[in-house]
Amino acid sequence: MSKTLHITNGDSINNRISALQLEGDFLVWREMLCEGPTKIAIESTESIETRKKFLKSYYKIQPERYERRFLAELKKLDNTGQYKCIVLWFEFDLFCHINMTAAISYLLRKHTNIPIYLVCGGKTKNESQVTGLVQLNDKQLIQLYKNKVLLEEDDLLLAKDIWTIYCEKDPMKIISKIKQVSAFPYLSSCLRAHVQRFPNMRTGLNVFEQNILELVDKYHIKNTKQLIGYILEYQGYYGYNDMQIKRTIGKLLQFFELTPEQLKLSYKGTQVLQKERNFYNNMVVSWNYGGVQKYDYLYNSNDHKLLKL
Repeated sequence: MSKTLHITNGDSINNRISALQLEGDFLVWREMLCEGPTKIAIESTESIETRKKFLKSYYKIQPERYERRFLAELKKLDNTGQYKCIVLWFEFDLFCHINMTAAISYLLRKHTNIPIYLVCGGKTKNESQVTGLVQLNDKQLIQLYKNKVLLEEDDLLLAKDIWTIYCEKDPMKIISKIKQVSAFPYLSSCLRAHVQRFPNMRTGLNVFEQNILELVDKYHIKNTKQLIGYILEYQGYYGYNDMQIKRTIGKLLQFFELTPEQLKLSYKGTQVLQKERNFYNNMVVSWNYGGVQKYDYLYNSNDHKLLKL
C-alpha cells in the first residue's frame, strides 16, 4: 500500500499533472452532475440509466461513450485498499463542486478509511482573481499539491450531506449549508450560485441567464459564437462548458436580435434587464438540478431564499 490515487476533474488537468510525473494512479471524473436528474448512489443501475437517458436526450452523448468515459473510470474505486491516500483535484466552481460531493459520497459509501486530500483551484498568492488549475504553471501546481488539504471527518460528512440534499426534492435545505465552515474554501460561493440557478421571481430568468443578457447589453458582441467566449470568461462560479452554454443560449434566443454588425437585446431582453415583465411562462420546461425541477421554485433576490410554487 504505497500508491496515491489522484481523482481529477477532467482530461485537461489530468494530462497536466500526469506530465509532472506525480506518483500514483489517475481516475478522471467525466460527469456533469450539476445538470439533469441524479440519484444518491451514482453506481446504481437506476442512476446509470437515468444519467444515460439525460445525457443522450439533451447533449447527444451516447450510452456507450458514458460507459467508456465515466463508468469504466469509476471501477478503479473497486479496490481502494491498495492506496495510501486519495487526492481530489477539483476546481473552485459549481460544476466541479457538485461532482466532488458525489465523489466523496461514493467513497464514504465504500467505507474508504484512507486519508482524502483536496487540491483546489482558486485564488493564488498575491492574486485577487480566481484561477483554474489548468491555468497554473507547473511550479504553482506542484506547490499546490505540496499544500494539499487533508479533509477531516466533518468536511467529508458535509460534502456527503450536500450531495444527498442535492439529489432530494427540497433545495431549501442547501441554504442552511451555505455559511457552514469547512475545508472547502469555495463551497459557500458554489452553493449560492446553485440557489441562484432557480428562476428569479420577478423576471422568470435565473442569475446565469440574466448575466448573459447583461453581457450582450454591455459589450459589442458580433454573434453567438463570440458570446460563448464572453460567457466562458465572465461566468463566475458556474464553471459551465461549451455544451451547457450553447444550450442556455438556445433558450434565450427570444431575448436577442442579430443584426449584420452586432448581437443586440430584443425588446423582451430589455424588459428583463429593467424588470418590467415576468417571462416565467416563456421559459418553463422540464429541467432538473439533481432531484429538483428547476421551475418548481422561485429565487427571491431580496432575501436570497427560495419560494416553492
